[in-house]
Amino acid sequence: MSAPLDADAVRALAPGELYSLAGRVAIVTGAAGGLGRWFAAGLGAAGARVLVTDLEQEPVDELVTLLAGAGVEAAGVEVDLADEDAPERLVAAAVDELGGVHVLVNNAAVNRRMPMLEMDRDSWDWITRIDLRLPYFLSQAAARRMIAQGEGGSIVSISSLNALYALEQISVYGPAKAGLSQLTKVMALEWAEHGIRANAIAPGFMDTPLAAPVWADDDMRRWILNRVPAERPGLPRELVGACLLLASDAGSFLTGQTLHVDGGASAGGRWFHPDR
Repeated sequence: MSAPLDADAVRALAPGELYSLAGRVAIVTGAAGGLGRWFAAGLGAAGARVLVTDLEQEPVDELVTLLAGAGVEAAGVEVDLADEDAPERLVAAAVDELGGVHVLVNNAAVNRRMPMLEMDRDSWDWITRIDLRLPYFLSQAAARRMIAQGEGGSIVSISSLNALYALEQISVYGPAKAGLSQLTKVMALEWAEHGIRANAIAPGFMDTPLAAPVWADDDMRRWILNRVPAERPGLPRELVGACLLLASDAGSFLTGQTLHVDGGASAGGRWFHPDR
């Protein structure tokens, strides 16, 4: 039965309450990168204790120090996500360092641009291992812990516009991200009975260090901006709101979805404007 709309219910709708992650522990993979550090910061700002992880210890330590300076309780761990035991190690670290697992952000991803006729099997294996296999088994390990805790949880995976919109020389990354969006639906179905929600965010063309060469190329920049109604790249901080929605009770009836945060790029096509 629906709760009555009384004074307490109104106060609970305040953003600080609705989006609060106080008392929860979040894991963010690829946290030292252009997007991951913003996810970690946003989750921490909402009250979560955050485990940040990446391939090298120094940028992880720098991020932990930055978060601590902002009043966020955080811990960091260096891990190669290609390692077979990486999922279990990350979950164990979150439990040992911060007391549990309530939110998982599958953010880490890799790519190697090359024509399909030149794609080698080692590259294919590397991309799919990090972009799809790792999120599968890390989500599995996190879900097992969430079930044991009996408090439910939220899994947020970072998909991509490339899961929907194919581009040349991205023949492995795009299908892997499409698989991640489909995996999100299956996780939502199988784990709903345990109070675990699973959703994904599909960013569009973002202004990140890895994308700097793209935005520096005048022809590529013009091509992109003709296809993005917002007519600009997305900023990493503009993904934080969607992440908090999916991670918190504000999104308590959202599961199995992929939210496209892409400035309208997936809405359709526009006529070409050569002056833009």
